[in-house]
Amino acid sequence: MRLHHVQVACPPGGEAAARRFYADALGLTEVDKPADLVARGGCWFRAYDGSGAVTAELHVGVEDPFAPARKAHPAFVVDDPSTGSGRRLNTVATRLRDGGFEVDEGQRTTFPGHLRLHTFDSHGNRVEVLQSAPRPI
Repeated sequence: MRLHHVQVACPPGGEAAARRFYADALGLTEVDKPADLVARGGCWFRAYDGSGAVTAELHVGVEDPFAPARKAHPAFVVDDPSTGSGRRLNTVATRLRDGGFEVDEGQRTTFPGHLRLHTFDSHGNRVEVLQSAPRPI
């Protein structure tokens, strides 16, 4: 078994704000929804590895009434194959801050084997970003 996608919600008309967070700030690629699902609204995003394989997929669906997920959340893993030093995670944090999103690094070293940060998307849904921590020598 493997995970196909995670879905988060946005309010009606919230797609542009979702794109600003997931594509512009987080760096995911927006993909077309199947024609049968377009009328429902929302938008879909994917992450790819260096060979073009899908490594993560997130669907933003319209929910009315809308309530953000403040505890439940997707957690994306970024890689820095050169050093594992957290450089890639720092790049994501900078891009999020430059996009106007708050970044919480207060729990950066509290998840064994990883560095991490937490943020909230344009609609208040919690999102976590992790990177493998450097191994002690």
